[in-house]
Amino acid sequence: MDFNSGNGGGGGNELHNNQFYQCEENKPLLGEMSEGNNNTKLGAGPCKRSLHHCGGGGGGMRYKLLHEGDIQVCVVKHPRTFLSKLLTSKFLRRWEPHHLTLTDNSLTSATPTGYMETSLSYSSIEDLQLLSWDNAPKYCVQLSFPGGTVLLQAANSYLRDQWFHSLQWKKKIYKYRKVLNNPSRWDVVLKEIRALVDMALTSPLQDESIHQAPLHIISTLLAENSNLSTQDHENIIVAIAPLLENNHPPPDLCEFFCKHCRERPRSMVVIEVFTPVVQRILKHNMDFGKCPRLRLFTQEYILALNELNAGMEVVKKFVHSMHGPTGQCPHPRVLPNLVAVCLAAIYSCYEEFINSRDNSPSLKEIRNGCQQQNDRKPPMPLRLLRPEPPTPPTATLLPLSTSPSLPQPTPPTPSIPISSPTPCLPLSPPPSVVNSSEILVELERNNSANTRQKEGPSGGDSEPNLIDCLLVSPAVNTLSIQLPAQADRVLGCFALILKMLSDYDDWRPALASLLQPIPFPKEALAHTKFTKELKYVIQRFAEDPRQEVTNCMCMPVHVHSCLLSVRSGKDGWFQLYSPGGVACDDDGELFASMVHILMGSCYKTKKFLLSLAENKLGPCMLLALRGNQTMVEILCLMLEYNIIDNKDTQLQIISTLESTQVGLRMYEQLCDRQRELKALQRKGGPTRLTLPSKSTDADLARLLSSGSFGNLENLSLAFTNVTSACAEQLIKLPSLKQLNLWSTQFGDAGLRLLSEHLACLQVLNLCETPVTDAGLLALSSMKSLCSLNMNSTKLTADTYEDLKAKLPNLKDVDVRYTEAW
Repeated sequence: MDFNSGNGGGGGNELHNNQFYQCEENKPLLGEMSEGNNNTKLGAGPCKRSLHHCGGGGGGMRYKLLHEGDIQVCVVKHPRTFLSKLLTSKFLRRWEPHHLTLTDNSLTSATPTGYMETSLSYSSIEDLQLLSWDNAPKYCVQLSFPGGTVLLQAANSYLRDQWFHSLQWKKKIYKYRKVLNNPSRWDVVLKEIRALVDMALTSPLQDESIHQAPLHIISTLLAENSNLSTQDHENIIVAIAPLLENNHPPPDLCEFFCKHCRERPRSMVVIEVFTPVVQRILKHNMDFGKCPRLRLFTQEYILALNELNAGMEVVKKFVHSMHGPTGQCPHPRVLPNLVAVCLAAIYSCYEEFINSRDNSPSLKEIRNGCQQQNDRKPPMPLRLLRPEPPTPPTATLLPLSTSPSLPQPTPPTPSIPISSPTPCLPLSPPPSVVNSSEILVELERNNSANTRQKEGPSGGDSEPNLIDCLLVSPAVNTLSIQLPAQADRVLGCFALILKMLSDYDDWRPALASLLQPIPFPKEALAHTKFTKELKYVIQRFAEDPRQEVTNCMCMPVHVHSCLLSVRSGKDGWFQLYSPGGVACDDDGELFASMVHILMGSCYKTKKFLLSLAENKLGPCMLLALRGNQTMVEILCLMLEYNIIDNKDTQLQIISTLESTQVGLRMYEQLCDRQRELKALQRKGGPTRLTLPSKSTDADLARLLSSGSFGNLENLSLAFTNVTSACAEQLIKLPSLKQLNLWSTQFGDAGLRLLSEHLACLQVLNLCETPVTDAGLLALSSMKSLCSLNMNSTKLTADTYEDLKAKLPNLKDVDVRYTEAW
């Protein structure tokens, strides 16, 4: 073979195919251009060398970055001028298998023997090329080092290219890390940073570390050189912006970005560079707990937007851009991330107060590693401004009926003013400086007073004083905290963002669910300004017309149930904004609105009424006395469903109803319904009843009002047009044991009502009804059920298992054509 000849035979085609592998190391490192291989003659001999293009922007092959792998190794120690002859020599036979690891500094073998007895440092590699053999289907990568060559032989061309690009990446990133570790001229450093970014963007390797490694190098550079000028800061940020389009910034870089947002909030870098970075964080971040500095950067970015001339208008546009122009936000993580940022920012406003209360390490101290008790600051005093107490209202003497049963309504008598037996509230002292722990003492004192008040209606021996119940002042629990100016601006900004979030219909259910546990410190709930801002959000929850929706995380949510507490024994928004609650600053308007919404939805149940009677009977009577129609209805329902056992409390409720025109009218209607109910439940009438097909709710009500049905035990409404509304009539049947609702439109709301009142029901047929898990779960309280037909419903397997566990007498079950079948 002629080693000096040109490309003979298929060499021309091979040379043409290998043009893809042309690579020139023309990226500058601190102003010095790497020596390329332009002096290498392509096609000189049977061993043709060609270099890869590092460009990854085209449609070429993509490779995963190798960190380790098995490969054949051969080391030839000789001058470069004899390499071509040796590579084609038949005497070159000795190859060693090695498992090589590509560390950050060197190429190392898992078995350091033979050729790879010592690691091959990247700094010693002078040249890195691909070799293509003519006389054998072998694929090699050549690593030239002083005095010799290392040949790596792969099984195929793809693995060869993968090894080549991975080694090339490791070698270059090692050079950049070493060079940028000791910068001298920042204009040259900026050029090297741009070259590093360009290398990462054009690499054919696809791996998270391809973009993260340059970001870590640059963040380390910035952390070790904090005395850079503002212009240098902005130039570096602009240079690395392309890398941040698809990657989160590392923690140190987040600190640098936060500092820039605080020091230069009006910089164009904030709008042009940080905006897409923050948008990506909000769309794709899964857990701020793993990287809290991402959350802190997002918080500082929003505060920087608020410092612009347009202020909150810019923030509002940003929130709208995160939601999108359509009615449904396409990114399910945006809302939880925004809420997490808002909660953390609001917490930071009260952080010093909270730390002075429990003397626990702050978030800043935790970040700085300060965990010792003596390293912390002494408790910070709070300036509490107690508002002026309202003038004690003039009490009225209400007429009390003497009959233990529900008496007939009497005309309202004129109310006679009397002096209140309750001591007058003392005048507010001048503002004083106290420790923040007094907040808890004050709140606990008020809560204990409320607890004593709650115990009144439920106790058989205790007789609650109606006047005491009505004189609960919503201002007793109000405490105002005076925040520093900066903290006050932060609070206003993020409280307003929560208000913006509540205005989006698709976000409101999930927002209500996220805020249901009341994830705010006690100091925030005692802060009048904050509770006033948050009141708008709670009103939006209460005014939402939907009862059950699917939130942005594809989970069913009862919007109005989020106003209630998460679990028993813990207050919810309903309790906080009720008269006497910590956050109540009105005359109970929001409380009445929440009660109206809850009673109008699926929560019109005995359980809810019992909760009101035990905890909020006083506020309900007070608002009913002032003519609130919702509260009048509540009191009437308490009497109708026998919620109140104490006779004196019943008489107090009756007197309250008779004190207003609307109350008197509704009490008269209640008495009429009670007479009809007694007539309906009078013993006698049929034991079995079947309504004709196509009957409606009105037909059922008309039938039941025509006579006595106290003996009715078996009722069939199969194939009729009745709906959940007929449940109001069904719960009046005291002896009902078997109910057939086959192929009706009876739904979840009706099932909830039945489960509250028909505890003796034994047989229930729900075949081909639109009931779902939400209603079927309510049947778990009907312990007498022994036969249940859920054929062709939306029953799921989990709900079926739950019902079996909670209904011990259930023997006959039909779940055919359901998910549980």
